[in-house]
Amino acid sequence: MTNEKNHTKNSSAPAAKNISLNKPFVDERIIDEVRSVLAAGKLSGDGSVCRSVERQISGLFSLKHVLLTTSCTHALEMAMMMLDLQPGDEVITPSFTFVSGANAILRGGGKPVFCEITGDTFTMDVRDLERCISPRTKAIAPVHYAGVAADMDAVLEIARKHKLPVIEDAAQGMNALYKGKFLGGIGDAGAYSFHDTKNYVSGEGGAFITNTEALARRAEIIREKGTNRENFLRGEVDKYTWVDVGSSYILSEILAGVLRAQLKDIDVIQTRRERIHGIYMEGLRDLERREKLRLPIIPAYSRSNYHIFAILLPSEGERNRVMREMKTRGIGATFHYIPLHSSPYAVSHLGTEGLALPVTDSVAGGLLRLPIYPQLADEDVAYVIDALHSALA
Repeated sequence: MTNEKNHTKNSSAPAAKNISLNKPFVDERIIDEVRSVLAAGKLSGDGSVCRSVERQISGLFSLKHVLLTTSCTHALEMAMMMLDLQPGDEVITPSFTFVSGANAILRGGGKPVFCEITGDTFTMDVRDLERCISPRTKAIAPVHYAGVAADMDAVLEIARKHKLPVIEDAAQGMNALYKGKFLGGIGDAGAYSFHDTKNYVSGEGGAFITNTEALARRAEIIREKGTNRENFLRGEVDKYTWVDVGSSYILSEILAGVLRAQLKDIDVIQTRRERIHGIYMEGLRDLERREKLRLPIIPAYSRSNYHIFAILLPSEGERNRVMREMKTRGIGATFHYIPLHSSPYAVSHLGTEGLALPVTDSVAGGLLRLPIYPQLADEDVAYVIDALHSALA
């Protein structure tokens, strides 16, 4: 395998490649599925394809209720709407996450309160979570980062202590586990993403998840424009009408067909991502020993889906330098989130100026994501490893 002595700089470096950060896994199955949906003649949502995919996800991940949605953002919005938040109500979530989680809280009528992350998994720091709880807190929204679980036992213990619901943002967590339980189905409700950048895709799309019957029934209504149409289709009412707040959150049959094809390749996708992760770990271990970078940490309680391979460099300046050098080699390495608490909107509208989250800021400044997707060949992974050794020599 690659070792340090093979990574010295030289004037005969190989010509730059073109390795993107991510590529959706597309094969003939997807084309066949889309043709099948088009031939069937029903393109709108909640048809036989959507139903079959919901059943498949439910069976694969031991979930009682799965509702496909137009995005993970919308699944999170549905969850927040079910909290019936009032002005001044707060929901605690990490600052190191995508803006969708915070927007869902705002659109649900509440206020996001940003907490710290841990320095190992980049997920919710339960010590800071406890500090953030106030009489106005109405829910906790942990985020599973890169397919690695937050410490859900600790989160749930605090939630039970304060009688708070837990909404899991598992956008990056489908097919990942916490102590043998699939992410998304551990709290009161959860959300998956099938965006183009995720492990399993439909282009755009998501899923609302819960193991609680009452939440599932209300989610059906919210997702169907606030009507009890699902009750009507089950023969529980003789006509359907507007009974609650809601919107149009139903995924189309075409996108469900794309996702159904992806789920047929779930083992292929998982196995290949795990292999690439392993090659990176072996090839970069010497740089970690020399304290040039820090490799990903997956705790014993977690089985990852290997959604992201992110290294941590000593400073933002060093990260940016290495990122530029990688790009000159044709490698799509990039940073990740700008912390939400330091964003212009949060500072101006949520009063977060001066909020001290030093671990979040440090991780955001030093994190560099490397390419990882099933079509990435072993030789291309080796090329990325060589480029890092050259940049950090």
